[in-house]
Amino acid sequence: MTTPPPTGLLTRWGAALDPDDPLPEYPRPQLARDSHLSLNGRWQYAITPPGHPGAGDRAEPGAEPGEYDGEIIVPFSPEAPLSGVGRTLLPGHTLWYRRTLTLPDGFRARPDDRVLLHFGAVDQTCRVHLNGTLAGRHTGGYLPFTLDITDTLRPGPNTLTVAVQDGTDTNDHARGKQRLDRGGIWYTPQSGIWQTVWAESVPAARITALTLTPHLGDDPAIEITAHTTGTPTGAPHTPVRLTVHTGGQPIAHADAAPGRPVRIPLPGARTWTPEDPHLYDLTADYGTDHVRSYFGMRTFATGPDRDGVPRLLLNGRPYFHAGVLDQGYWPDGLYTAPSDQAMIHDIATMKRLGFTMLRKHIKIEPLRWYHHCDRLGILVWQDMVNGGAPYNPLVITAPVATPLRLDDRRHRRFGRADPAGRARFRTETRRTVEHLRNTVSIAVWVPFNEGWGQFDAADITAAIAALDPTRTIDHASGWHDQRAGDLRSLHVYFRRFRVPRRPDPRVLVLSEYGGYNHRVHGHTFNDKDFGYQRHATPERLAAAYTRLHAQQIIPAVPRGLSATVYTQLSDVEDELNGLLTYDREILKLPADLVRALNDRLRLDTPETGPHQR
Repeated sequence: MTTPPPTGLLTRWGAALDPDDPLPEYPRPQLARDSHLSLNGRWQYAITPPGHPGAGDRAEPGAEPGEYDGEIIVPFSPEAPLSGVGRTLLPGHTLWYRRTLTLPDGFRARPDDRVLLHFGAVDQTCRVHLNGTLAGRHTGGYLPFTLDITDTLRPGPNTLTVAVQDGTDTNDHARGKQRLDRGGIWYTPQSGIWQTVWAESVPAARITALTLTPHLGDDPAIEITAHTTGTPTGAPHTPVRLTVHTGGQPIAHADAAPGRPVRIPLPGARTWTPEDPHLYDLTADYGTDHVRSYFGMRTFATGPDRDGVPRLLLNGRPYFHAGVLDQGYWPDGLYTAPSDQAMIHDIATMKRLGFTMLRKHIKIEPLRWYHHCDRLGILVWQDMVNGGAPYNPLVITAPVATPLRLDDRRHRRFGRADPAGRARFRTETRRTVEHLRNTVSIAVWVPFNEGWGQFDAADITAAIAALDPTRTIDHASGWHDQRAGDLRSLHVYFRRFRVPRRPDPRVLVLSEYGGYNHRVHGHTFNDKDFGYQRHATPERLAAAYTRLHAQQIIPAVPRGLSATVYTQLSDVEDELNGLLTYDREILKLPADLVRALNDRLRLDTPETGPHQR
């Protein structure tokens, strides 16, 4: 068993954490009910080796330990300082959780109501027991799952246990930027429960999901499909009652058959943009079930500007995506933000700096993060989470400095020889799109980055486009372009950025660049210093940042550059190339300088031609 690298670097939100009530907010803003019981807080934990009594192979944790090792604060991983544990879960070992679950009086409003247990994310595979009975299993460290525990519940206290195993980078499961041997661009691994655990009471006949698709043009409308389970007693043909609200007032409604799309006209609809992130509220009623949701009226596409240059379009008009790479790591919580306010701080700070987009890098955030992007108004490029066997440096590193384009149908070269691993990635990609489909702010899906676990990118892009035709796709961010997707996507760090001469019908984007380092003493994770260009003083950093944009980036916009992603939002462990320090206390560049340069990027984007709506 190993211990994560020591860090005394706390965020202000981590320092103020209430360990009895961490992250208490309602976790699912687009399908909200009044019923909510947070199970975050103090649990018991134990870590057992492969050979403990009753243990089987890695797929079976074996028997629950007779004694637990201590206390863990959920939903922080044992590797995260805020968990209070400070231990790394190694491959083959099992992390055990245990707590008492007692439903409050009146939690079940009706005798036939069901009780659902929700896990936001558990890394990597887990087995859940209630009162000694298996409630369910789950594989995949980045997506939520739900268990119906009604029939196993007892009056009074119940015992809930969770057994977790995590291969990190020793198997081909999705792992993101985690690596057991951390360093450089690879970060401290985290394991176990890392998003909110909660319970809710629901009617047996209920709404299970909403699919929300805005339509603009001459007849604006919101298309809604309400997915349900069960039938309200005595009413076999009960419709779902949908009501749209704005400013607290109902403005439109419709009755929809379960599973059937219905369009609700919204004449004169107010469109959603980062400058005016207007959201419409929505309520849906099915029998005794009542849920609250919201949506934004916006469309994403590509099309020519007035000069015939391909551009990203927002609501039918060219819109420059001035973005920043967002890893979503925290020094005290690792994958888990220490509070809701911490998430808001990152988004609001980037907005204040004039950025219009965040590229969520190789991670899926809790739904509240996307909700804050929706309501505050910032576009999101959503990466899928990479997996696969260990990566070949020739494939993932050499293209940084040398032009190289490999055919990703050669699976073994890309660490994707295992058919089961490829099938798992396809399934998790589909589930990611379905999970985040209603997010107003997501504009671009990014299935692969820099060849990490890449395979069949053209085919996977076609599958994503068929599943969600409302967004654009960056099929291979950085290199190993397979001539697919909507974007010609470049990463440039060690050479001057130039607009490619080769004609391409796709939109040109610089999906990673910059990465300029500056160490702020007293605000770093350790004494390492990884980045792409070091600057000893804030003044030198500001001069280099200005020169880069004035000489290379801004002049490229009239020639077709339509989006930029600066590396990166904050320092992360060894990487000192953030706009913010890792603890989010220091902004390394003057805010007015960054904002002015971002404004210039947007002002230099030509408008649409007269044929564009």
